[in-house]
This record gives sequence, structure tokens and C-alpha cells, in this order.
Amino acid sequence: MHDSRVAPYHSGMPLSRRSDVSPVSGALVVISLTLGAGCVRTPVASAPAPASASPLTVIPTPGPPPPRLPTAARLVAAPPAAVGMDSTLPARLDSIIRVAIAEGAAPGVSIAVGRYGRLVLLKGYGSLDYSAGSPVVDANTIYDLASLTKVIATTTSAMILEETGKLDLDRTVRSYLPELDAADKYTITVRMLLTHTGGLEAYAPLYRDRRGRAAFISEINARPLAYPPGSQTVYSDWDMVLLQAVIERIAGMSLDNFADGHLFKPLGMTDTRFAPDTNDRAYRRRIAPTTSDELRGGPLQGVVHDANAWAIGGVSGHAGLFSTAADIATFAQLLLDGGTYANVRIVAPQTIARWTSRQGNATSRALGWDTPAPTSSAGRYFSPRSFGHTGFTGTSLWIDPERGLFVVLLMNRVNSRGEATRHVQLRRDVSDAVQRAVLDAPLTDWESLR
Repeated sequence: MHDSRVAPYHSGMPLSRRSDVSPVSGALVVISLTLGAGCVRTPVASAPAPASASPLTVIPTPGPPPPRLPTAARLVAAPPAAVGMDSTLPARLDSIIRVAIAEGAAPGVSIAVGRYGRLVLLKGYGSLDYSAGSPVVDANTIYDLASLTKVIATTTSAMILEETGKLDLDRTVRSYLPELDAADKYTITVRMLLTHTGGLEAYAPLYRDRRGRAAFISEINARPLAYPPGSQTVYSDWDMVLLQAVIERIAGMSLDNFADGHLFKPLGMTDTRFAPDTNDRAYRRRIAPTTSDELRGGPLQGVVHDANAWAIGGVSGHAGLFSTAADIATFAQLLLDGGTYANVRIVAPQTIARWTSRQGNATSRALGWDTPAPTSSAGRYFSPRSFGHTGFTGTSLWIDPERGLFVVLLMNRVNSRGEATRHVQLRRDVSDAVQRAVLDAPLTDWESLR
């Protein structure tokens, strides 16, 4: 399944893969260098820590780096030791996740961990729900991704359109959507939507009396802003509802069709889709149910959990995407590989570097993406150049270009026992365990410096 040769660790700047011969690896050199620019790891001993910060945690490099792994065009399975990680990592994650399930985090969890283009763990735990005889979770269990939709489908679609010159981030939203004509919204730009700085309120239950995208946009237009555009950062679903409309207006097709044709199908992400067909009983049995909703006829299985996304029609810029840990691992590796995966180019390395960079000192937000912040699901050790996002159903994705690794964690913490909160600690515990398992680089407690 794997070669005994392993990609070496470069003390100046680690690459997400070795760059020797293939077009994929060539693209990777660019993304690694681009993402590393401005955030080269400073030796831990020289990093100035605030007086109130806890001491930095350092694990010394245990001897010479391992030998190389050959470049892989797509993800392949390999043991942790093959990519400079502690061989006990799978057992540690087994314990962390099983304890969290026993303590009510969710009925089941699916996880994918990769480094240098190698999958070191792809596994399911627990069951789809709490009912007797519920199917067990595996790597192909389908979860409601909730707000991971924002970065996987909506942000990436916008990224593609911007790279081709069809989308200008600094144009006003109104220039694309003339119906957004309220005077207080004239100055909102596409960039503000992506950084959640457009002045829109965080949330409102519009599903109670609105149906369809046009009705939602009309209501968003009519509702007063929560703050002057550009003056604050307030995470809002409405930003992505409007961005979806912009994407569809430019592309001349729905978001689900655009993302499917320009991203999911080219990458072979066959289990990633909006509004999955639940008429196939065998397929339905793979979908983890979320909650029971009287408004929508009982238990939700294959129907988006977010009520506003449901009222819009099941395809929304902020929620509605379903997928598996295996598919999201492919997406994560695409970003680590500089926008090319399995010899399929989606976007350029420079585009990924720009969109995943923090957009100011006063915010953790990148363009669409988030970056590590105190108490976030990234935990203590994800580097400052990392980026990721979470979803209300319990899902999360974190990617660290400095160490060439990613962590995908999917679950349905909103299942029949109510909205669990144990998933918050589970996310951090998993992130920390994965980073601690890296043996060929110092372990820095970045959270203490944020």
C-alpha cells in the first residue's frame, strides 16, 4: 500500500508533498512556498511570549529525518510512521473519540487524517443514530456538513469565478444583484460577504414565513443592518446566501450544478452533493440522521438540518451540502497540493494562498475561511498559516500547510438526544492529538501566543 521511502522534513519550510517530477508536485512547490511566505516557522526558542502566556511546548526532533516517499498524484493510505508521525496516533484517536461518543458528543463520528498526500487514518466510530440496530459509521457514512458548505461549495465556487476574471471581490454586491437596493446596503462589497464584515445580522428565523431564494434576498434587503459595513466582523449566514446569488447570476446556473461540474465531479467526489436522493434505500442507510423536526414531518435524514437552508430549497450558500470523510479528505488535499489533484487543476496555488490568508489583525477571518483563534476547534498547535471551518451539526475541517496535514471530523451532534456540546472539546482534543503526533518538527503552542 505504501513505499518505505518517506518525504523528508525541511527545517526551513516543510512541503505538503515532495516535489520531484509530476505536474501535481510542481504545483505543490508553488503552493508550499506561497503559503509559507510571511509565516516561516521561527525557532521556538526565539519567539517572544507575553508575560501572561504559558511556556511554549517543544518536542525535540528525534534524530535524522525519515527517507522519502514517492510523489503521489492522489491520496493513498500509509502508516503514520511513513510521514513522520507517531505510530500510536490511531490508538490515541480511537480512545479520544470513543470516550467522547460514550459521553454523548454524537452517536457516531467519521474522521480522516492526512499528511504529505498520505491518509494515515480514515475511519468511522459508533452508529448513525441512537436507535437500536442503527448501521455503524464508516468512512463512507454521509453527513450533513452544515456550514462547511460555506467553504467547500460556495467559497471555492467564488474562488474559481474570481480566478477566471468573472468575479470582482471589490465590486458592490448590488452591482451583481440589483434587487439588493436598500440605501444602507449600497456599499457592501463581495469581499465583505467573504469576511463577514458587511453589516448583516448574524441570524433570523426567516424560514417561519419565507420560501425560496428570491423571498430570502428580498427580506435580507428589507431588514436593517446590524452595524455599518466594514466596521465589525459578525459571522452571518446571510453573507453566503447573497454570495450564492452572486455566483448563480454570474455563472448562469445554480450553485449545486456549478460546484458539481467545476469541483466535485472533476475530483471524483461522488458522495458530495446538495439534496441527496433518499429514494434509494441502500443509499439512505448511509446518511446519518440529524434531528426530528415536526415542521418538516419528523426525523431528518438526507434533508438539510438548517431550517433556513431548507426553506430556501435545500441548496443554499450557507448550508445544505452532504458528504463523507473520504470525499472531504480529497478536497483538503486539493488545497494542500496547490489547487491540482490527480492531475486535475481546479485553481492556482496563488489563489488558494490569497483566499486562505487572514484578512487583518483584528479578525481571524480569511476569504470565506477562518483561521486559528483562541479556544477555536483548531486547538493549541495548528500553525498561524492554518485555515479551516466548522459546521453546526458538529463537522469541522482544519488544514495546516506548514506541516502538510489536514484533519476532517464529521458527526451529527444534533441527533435525537438534543444538541450536544461535548463535540467542542472533541474537536480540540483531536486537533491537538494529531499535531502532537508530528515527530519531525517542533511542537509550538501557538494558542498561547494569539
